[in-house]
Amino acid sequence: MAAKLTSQSDDYPRWYQEVVQRAELAENAPVRGSMIIKPYGYGIWEQMQSVLDGMFKDTGHVNAYFPVLIPESFLKKEAEHVEGFSPELAVVTHAGGKKLEEPYVIRPTSETIIWDTYRNWIQSYRDLPLLINQWANVMRWEMRPRLFLRTTEFLWQEGHTAHATQEESHEETLRMLEVYARFAEDYMAMPVIQGEKSEREKFAGAVKTYSIEAMMGDGKALQAGTSHDLGQNFAKAFDVKYQSAEGKEEYVWATSWGVSTRLVGALVMAHGDDQGLVLPPKLAPIQTVIVPIYRDDDQMVPVLEACSKLEKALKDAGSRTHLDNRDQYRPGYKFNEWELKGVPVRIEVGPRDLEKGEVVLAFRHSGEKKTLPLEAVASEVMNVLDEAQKGLFEKALKKREERTFKVDTYDEFKERVNDGGFFMCHWDGTSATEEKIQQETKATIRNIPFDAPEETGKCMVTGQPSARRVIISKAY
Repeated sequence: MAAKLTSQSDDYPRWYQEVVQRAELAENAPVRGSMIIKPYGYGIWEQMQSVLDGMFKDTGHVNAYFPVLIPESFLKKEAEHVEGFSPELAVVTHAGGKKLEEPYVIRPTSETIIWDTYRNWIQSYRDLPLLINQWANVMRWEMRPRLFLRTTEFLWQEGHTAHATQEESHEETLRMLEVYARFAEDYMAMPVIQGEKSEREKFAGAVKTYSIEAMMGDGKALQAGTSHDLGQNFAKAFDVKYQSAEGKEEYVWATSWGVSTRLVGALVMAHGDDQGLVLPPKLAPIQTVIVPIYRDDDQMVPVLEACSKLEKALKDAGSRTHLDNRDQYRPGYKFNEWELKGVPVRIEVGPRDLEKGEVVLAFRHSGEKKTLPLEAVASEVMNVLDEAQKGLFEKALKKREERTFKVDTYDEFKERVNDGGFFMCHWDGTSATEEKIQQETKATIRNIPFDAPEETGKCMVTGQPSARRVIISKAY
């Protein structure tokens, strides 16, 4: 049996790396900063992708695909955009044994090539709105990589929409942020705070950026999704115009929005414990695992027969179920393995259980066990999965509330910030103050919450007037 995981309280970053690798989510690739996503980790991403894709299509979006290589000149057309991404770019200078006339950038994001394309797709107001999403990989040269959270290459979706008016594009920006928030809370069981990013933290090339921020198990923040109001910046850079109903030529208005495989890392840290993953049932690749228990061949046959019938009943009821009938491992080994992998419900079936017409259910989210009549398992398991989903969200919300603090002085903030948590503080709204906080504490303004009440006060750093509190925290 493998050694126990490092405990979260002893070394949280090490705990995270151990869980990701030992639960077989991902491993490091030969190229520094890249990762190989293993089948179990990819299974989680597939569940996320399936749900999100349905949500996007429900809001009128369709999928397309754009090339991975972007002419370098495209990025230079939007000055703020290229400046923001320059340190992270990977550039192709040679191909086919020859030096290229113009280098190609491996996409860090696709605004530039998409808006060059939209110039050909949009001529009239009848072509708008244009609501496109793509599922793709991108590359950003990461200096401090960590599996799922920050990798040189990662998987994501990026939505890119074009609109006739500023009002429509702004509504789209907020609508997609709400989609992300709903996904995080309803499927990931992870409470988030919606809000606007500061000028210093906004996306390069955007007019405004909005985010959802989640608290991880160690009290640090994680940006779990962003939605950008691009105004007319990219339309002007790529000369994308449309003829209005009145016959006037106008620049279109744009948005972009995205989430990535870092959500898998968020799932690990939002719910995991010292035994490993704790997966919310809605996103678990395996929701129920059946573990047969027997000592010899005489016991094996009836136990496996009962397990096979139970597996079919559970699948018919709608549960993603796996029967672990490997005979080279003892039940105790299997229990530990499936606990490490965070499977929501484990069902133990042994000869004594069958004699009584019952089985034992073990619940990952609570650690509790329960005995049920065999014929009631399929229907009861679906109820248990719903309860586990709600329980995980409530537990995460309670943890966030307990670690959210109002702080009014910079001295108190500096004393407490290393202990983790969300700090609701007054800020004078200047980038200079924001930069000072980051340089001195390594904490950043996560966002300006939509639901933050108007509350006049004084900036904790400068003493200048402030209209409301913002969230400041150390972050991944």
